[in-house]
Amino acid sequence: MKKLQFNSKFVPMLINILLFVLLFSIGSLKYPSFFSLQVFFNLFIDNSYLIVLAVGMTFVLLIGGIDISVGSILCLVCMASAYLVEVSKLNPFLVMFLMIVLGALYGLVQGCLIHFFKIQPFIVTLAGLFFGRGAAAFISIETINITNKVYNDISNYKIYMAGDSFIRIGVVIALLTLGIAIFIAHYTKFGRAVYAVGGNEQSALLMGLPVARTKVLVYTINGICAAVAGILFTFNIHSGYSLHGQGMELDAIAATVIGGTLLTGGVGYVIGALFGTLTQGVIKNLIMFDGTLNSWWTRISVAALLCLFIIIQRILTVRRESKKVKELCR
Repeated sequence: MKKLQFNSKFVPMLINILLFVLLFSIGSLKYPSFFSLQVFFNLFIDNSYLIVLAVGMTFVLLIGGIDISVGSILCLVCMASAYLVEVSKLNPFLVMFLMIVLGALYGLVQGCLIHFFKIQPFIVTLAGLFFGRGAAAFISIETINITNKVYNDISNYKIYMAGDSFIRIGVVIALLTLGIAIFIAHYTKFGRAVYAVGGNEQSALLMGLPVARTKVLVYTINGICAAVAGILFTFNIHSGYSLHGQGMELDAIAATVIGGTLLTGGVGYVIGALFGTLTQGVIKNLIMFDGTLNSWWTRISVAALLCLFIIIQRILTVRRESKKVKELCR
């Protein structure tokens, strides 16, 4: 009888899920009002934009890349949306479409520079970070408030789930994005190519896989996700400002890594981006409910978790490599 073997690739993601459940349980036991559907739904409402950012970042990390420009893309989308809607008086739905096109072009250009010009992803996306911030400041150095009725109606619309508990449209968009990403990553030829390129790019080339198209498309998808996240962020804050989204690219990377995606590529699951984001969200809630801790404890806690998951990933990687060596030596 064949012995069933547990795939160690699932370990980081499962640890993250268990950690999320543990943290939420601790909050529920310590604070009476913590254990409620609305508090749980608020995790999704408050972090809908970060879920979308983490989904896009998952694809980038899966191919062994990195993108530190997504926070700046989000900022540029917020500022450009505010300017076009409030100053230029364009149709808000047209503005949203233009922002998605902007994000796609942003990612497309970065992907082409990375692959065809053989420039390190960190350098290209660093330039993208500076460009996004500079472009946002060029539009305006002042805050532009969004008072458009369509934006306000969308952001204030409630979808009731059970009793008085509700979610907002941003959550629906985030979960829809997550569902589409799961299908693409795990049930399409493109998704299989993403994992192959991240596992070993040279082997993927020898197998005849479209490496160039895959890498460029991944950065394009990431740009689209950053633009969608920017739109969701405007629903939350109703404004555009050149300092919005500072450090958000690091939050997205942290959520993705905590969710079980390997930094070196080839290993990870899109659903992990959701639990990585929710784990960060529940830490923020615990600190908020406590009331005596500084908000910087969120950063400290996430940093500690990130280090822990990187160590776990490294241990599992070394074990898999040693196992392969032993099998080859037999």
